[in-house]
Amino acid sequence: MIEAMAWGTLVIAFRHGSVMEIIQNGLTGFVVSSVEEAVTAVKHLELPDRRLCRKTFEERFSSEPMAREYLTVYDCVPRRGRFYSRNR
Repeated sequence: MIEAMAWGTLVIAFRHGSVMEIIQNGLTGFVVSSVEEAVTAVKHLELPDRRLCRKTFEERFSSEPMAREYLTVYDCVPRRGRFYSRNR
């Protein structure tokens, strides 16, 4: 999904897994619950702005915002004095 968005390609995806966290329905693609909804969504692929899809990718999923998000997550991990090492 993210790779498609990087090219400004709108995504049609079923409402499973991380879809709801990635796709902004009607903006960067369409989130559907059935084959019938997917068929209907295909008819509307030209409606959202592809440039907005690419811009959304850059703002949310390019290397800088992703690195910031990882650092935020890592900051939440409890510090334990020493790190696990495979070479013990």
